[in-house]
Amino acid sequence: MKPFNKKAFIKRVTETVKSKYRKSVGEASQEELFQAVADTVKDAIMDDWFATQSVMDREDPKTLYYLSMEFLMGRALGNNLINMTAYKKAQEALEEMGLDINAIEDQEPDPALGNGGLGRLAACFLDSLASLGYPAYGCGIRYRYGMFKQQIIDGFQVEVPDNWLKNGYPFELKRPEYSYEVRFGGNVRTDVDENGELHFIHENYQAVNAVAYDMPIVGHGNYVTDTLIIWDAQPKEEFSLTSFNEGEYAKAVEQSNLARTLVEVLYPNDEHEQGKELRLKQQYFFVSASVQRAIAKFKKHHRSLRQLPKKVVF
Repeated sequence: MKPFNKKAFIKRVTETVKSKYRKSVGEASQEELFQAVADTVKDAIMDDWFATQSVMDREDPKTLYYLSMEFLMGRALGNNLINMTAYKKAQEALEEMGLDINAIEDQEPDPALGNGGLGRLAACFLDSLASLGYPAYGCGIRYRYGMFKQQIIDGFQVEVPDNWLKNGYPFELKRPEYSYEVRFGGNVRTDVDENGELHFIHENYQAVNAVAYDMPIVGHGNYVTDTLIIWDAQPKEEFSLTSFNEGEYAKAVEQSNLARTLVEVLYPNDEHEQGKELRLKQQYFFVSASVQRAIAKFKKHHRSLRQLPKKVVF
């Protein structure tokens, strides 16, 4: 990472506000200022992030994949600046612009990917792995609604959805090139080819695409940036015109509904059968996608899966 340059930081924030919102810094809202500052910090992280992944690709070390239903990461802006050992300088730069870093930090939504000790522990593990220089990936789900928001109405707690992605999240990076099919249900039939070899064929299944979103995990003061991969579910076919025209309206949007349901909410109520089934599908969805990603990465350097235990640990 290049040394923090106060003048370059101020210039980049100013230019981002101008190009993104057609405003001056003085005219921008606190939300717009947060987005501009976060974009600037992400750009500063990018060189180390790219370098870390390049070293992993070149040296092919044994790599850890930490799979969790929850990652309660907390707000990234302040944490990233602290781990970059640049918080104080960024604070001074913003003060020169007449801005309060605390007010800007308060605009960041808490990524709603967890709701308790398990999620916080997973986040601390990732932070520690990056700070100790381990080649590692976190793998989870990109929930649209995660940890609930609490409101008090007539003296009682009411839980409402937390739409943390409403304004976009500057510290995530969509990676459509890393997309894997995940199948549910169906049946498997066997087939024998002309050479007498047995083949297993999966049929009559439902399928969604798991699409990766990467978030940087910045190590403390060591220029290492690991990755948290959170999987979004997208339909193989958004809308079936054939089914719709045949009057099968529910079937026309079946794939779209399945994809949306899988990533809609963290820990759906499992007091009923449908909730239990959905939780199981969520777990299978992100585990399947993560294993497929790990094996695809492994196969870049190795032909035989017999070497997998020497290079990959889950």
